[in-house]
Amino acid sequence: MAESSIPLAAPRLASPASVPEGSELVMRVMPMPADVNANGDVFGGWIMAQVDVAGAVLPARLARGRIATVAVNEFVFKQPVSIGDLLSFYARIARIGRTSITVHVEVWAERNPADPHLVKVTQANLTYVAIDGQGQPRALLLKD
Repeated sequence: MAESSIPLAAPRLASPASVPEGSELVMRVMPMPADVNANGDVFGGWIMAQVDVAGAVLPARLARGRIATVAVNEFVFKQPVSIGDLLSFYARIARIGRTSITVHVEVWAERNPADPHLVKVTQANLTYVAIDGQGQPRALLLKD
């Protein structure tokens, strides 16, 4: 049997229509069996860690240097997350201060590959601060 040279592309779902304007897809990840609790749901702490990583993408670009997470201002778990869910993390800058950047992150799960649909599972607001080589806050080096 000859191999086909036609590339196969996975079907793609559109971005969720209700993602806030100005949000950007910053990360995608699929939880693994080691990430679940005794009930079979993904640990909230695992999701929080992923949100922190995804939330840092835009501030890291803007700060043009080191940043650190200084606050989790809001974190809402809207739906449980399961193995097999493909999580997409959308972020947007909510506020820029002298040394800090606050980011809004929404997490959407792509579920049921046989009949795919999107479900918003988490949303959060996190604040990052630009830091110098000694770990002290520094003014943002924003381009005009």
